[in-house]
Amino acid sequence: MKLAAADSEDLEILSARLQDAAGKLKDFVWLPRQRRFAALVNRYRWEDAKGPSSGNKGTRVRAGLHFDGVLKVESRNIKQGAPDAVVSLLAINFIPVGGEDPGGVLELQFAGGGTMRLTVECLDATLSDLTGPWEAVGRPVHDGGA
Repeated sequence: MKLAAADSEDLEILSARLQDAAGKLKDFVWLPRQRRFAALVNRYRWEDAKGPSSGNKGTRVRAGLHFDGVLKVESRNIKQGAPDAVVSLLAINFIPVGGEDPGGVLELQFAGGGTMRLTVECLDATLSDLTGPWEAVGRPVHDGGA
């Protein structure tokens, strides 16, 4: 699978595909000279998941995500100095500057309340699956049982 996002509607689809993606902090990297933010994650394949009562744990796949035109990266409630710490991505939102300016802030929201905020020139994201699927250890569960 390969998806690109150039507007908020595209980003909603990309965000849904990345819900519950897990990765180590050292695999989230900002490359300021290239103005790129990249991440490697183990993406839960919600598009193939059966209902919770099926007993099917679902599958995961290694995926690459990158954003171009990144000017600044900030984090809050993310444990610094712990490169092997694992984070679980819940959603990605775009907050536009407004008017004619295509720029804004991409906010990556993680389980436990952590966030990464990427100031971008415009919304330019790509998600690509890099490996074949494998059986997930368990199915992600959220408040409300979903």
